[in-house]
Formats: sequence, structure tokens, C-alpha cells
Amino acid sequence: MAKILAVVGSPRKGGNTEILVSKMVEGAGAAGAQVEVIRLGELQIRECDGCHACWRGRPCSKKDDMQGIYPKIAASEIIVFGTPVYWYGPTALMKAFIDRFVYFNGEANRSMIRGKRAAVAVVLEETHEQTWRPVVEFFERSLGYLEMKPAGTIVVGGVGEKGAILKLPERLEEAHRLGIALAGEGR
Repeated sequence: MAKILAVVGSPRKGGNTEILVSKMVEGAGAAGAQVEVIRLGELQIRECDGCHACWRGRPCSKKDDMQGIYPKIAASEIIVFGTPVYWYGPTALMKAFIDRFVYFNGEANRSMIRGKRAAVAVVLEETHEQTWRPVVEFFERSLGYLEMKPAGTIVVGGVGEKGAILKLPERLEEAHRLGIALAGEGR
């Protein structure tokens, strides 16, 4: 059974990002995966200040909700990162979360992330590739640097209004199929 950690990086509860990720989760669950969803908007995750305690094998110096997420990341086989596009990048919530992956950059913790699969779900109000491409490249570079393997990307444009993605059932079905595929990759 695949162990998937799905991370929703939108501050908007029940918004397009959460709906898209939920369709992926639904597909993965239907295919037998064990899935846990984390909503970053409900957590307190502080910024990384580059103290490098984690690089020396010590716990992260920040006392926040990320302390409880590190073991979940380590235990997962696949991580789904979901974010809307804010100013040509991920949300501040998602960026702070990814910044804290520096924990896995040092040799003491690298084995906890190396080889994991990662899928990316991006939504945006616009439809132009030049608007969403930097977000996808951000994930490709960051996760590649951590030696994680790509497991799929879905980008849905034209969905700025809350719930607008519900008017695109073919894209939601695509997300569902991606979730099924992710479940199969974890086996």
C-alpha cells in the first residue's frame, strides 16, 4: 500500500487547490493508497533562518508545527504539493514549507527524502504558461536537488473564483487518474 502525504498550500479553505488535491487523494485512496492530507493554512510554520542545526544532525531549532511534519514526510513514499500561483510563485505558506526542507539537505537527514516521488498540483486565475511555468520549475529544481523523483504535474488555469474548478470536470477526472497512478507507483 502506497503511503502518500498530500500538502495543500492554499490559505483558502475549500478553494480550487484543495478541490484539485482532494480529487488526487480520492483517486489514490480508491486505488488502495494510505493518504494523509495536511493543510498548511491550519498550521504554524516559521521561516528557516539558516542556522544549519539540522545539517549537524540536531533537531530543527524552530519550535512549530513542522516538527510534527518531518516524521510524516520521512514515512511517506510520495508527496503531493498543491498550490495556487501567487505572483508567479507558490503561496507564502508553501514557500515556507519548502524552505524548511533544508532539514533534508544535510547528510544526516538526506536519506529520509532521497528517492521519494513527488507530484505537483497548481491552479491559477490566468491561463498563460509564463504565469504558471515558474512555479512548476521551482518545484522541479527544488525537488530534483533533493533527489526526489517526479511523479506527475497537473496545472489548471482559469480558476480564480472559489470553486471555479468544479466547472472543469475533465480536469478533475485527470487529477483523479493521477491519484490512481500515484497509488500504483508506491507499490
